[in-house]
Amino acid sequence: MGADIRESIAVVGAGSWGTALACMLAEKGFFVYLWVHGRQTYQTIKEKRENVYYLPGIRIPDNVSPTNSLKKALNDKDCIFAVLPSHVFRKVIERAKPYLRPGCLIISATKGIENKTLLTMSGIIKEVLGDFPYSYVVLSGPSFAKEVIKKLPTAITVASNNIKMAKIAQKILSTQYLRVYTHHDVLGVELGGALKNVMAIAAGVSDGLNLGHNARAALITRGLAEIMRLGEKMGADTFTFSGLSGLGDLILTCTSPLSRNYMVGYRLGKGEKLKEILSSMRMVAEGVKTTKAVYKLSLRYGVEMPVTKEVYAILYKDKQPYQALETLLSRRLKEEFS
Repeated sequence: MGADIRESIAVVGAGSWGTALACMLAEKGFFVYLWVHGRQTYQTIKEKRENVYYLPGIRIPDNVSPTNSLKKALNDKDCIFAVLPSHVFRKVIERAKPYLRPGCLIISATKGIENKTLLTMSGIIKEVLGDFPYSYVVLSGPSFAKEVIKKLPTAITVASNNIKMAKIAQKILSTQYLRVYTHHDVLGVELGGALKNVMAIAAGVSDGLNLGHNARAALITRGLAEIMRLGEKMGADTFTFSGLSGLGDLILTCTSPLSRNYMVGYRLGKGEKLKEILSSMRMVAEGVKTTKAVYKLSLRYGVEMPVTKEVYAILYKDKQPYQALETLLSRRLKEEFS
């Protein structure tokens, strides 16, 4: 990357997306340090050159170096990808802070909202790092790791308050099969990536109840309206939600069984209990925790979010999916755009 970035990169988080990004960057010629939290996952990647738990069947290139040491992963790195579940994001950034290089570029690929503070990941980083000098870029958009690693055509967005940093991230990530666009609206891109998971659960519930394609299309559309209302209240550019990190990601996660959040909803619609569903999953379904945060945000900002409210009731108040459907359909009649 010439003077813009050094030839080694750290990827913090070895789930499916973190592993896929590490492999892709390695194929571009970077030496990648991949920080792995789980001891078993670390040993498997080190010995078999494969992440059998999160991205099975894909050989990890030799220029990806797995490590369970944050110090080793982050030492002297100019570019760091944070690919972590939102509920551990703050804790890992706090642990990482002593090893960060001043002026480093942090690219967050985490899609979620912290339950306790209701902050996006950029807000968490601001709190944790304070006056420490760094640049921040958020990466989002419709991108299943399994398809990216197969080099299927994909388009994503990178957003930053510093357009120079967004362009650096764009250059780092772009390939013949991964098209990367830049954006200025960090908050909007973060909200779109987080809130679409709530709507994916709703869409999954609808399909689990066999409600048909009309119902799913209605949920996606009205769900987008809710996302836009909340985003506008919080200060995001509403136009952002018509882009890749909004509508694009929403369509993807609401229509595919590859989406963990969709599958949580689908199984709920089929009558399974949330506790049973989550205990059977190794990977995190961000929408479950995000629903609680978004529901709280809707109350804080006084935004009407009926779909979110019913998903929250299903997840946290044991409301039956068919009862949630009845509540939505019996709401007072109104204009579409009001």
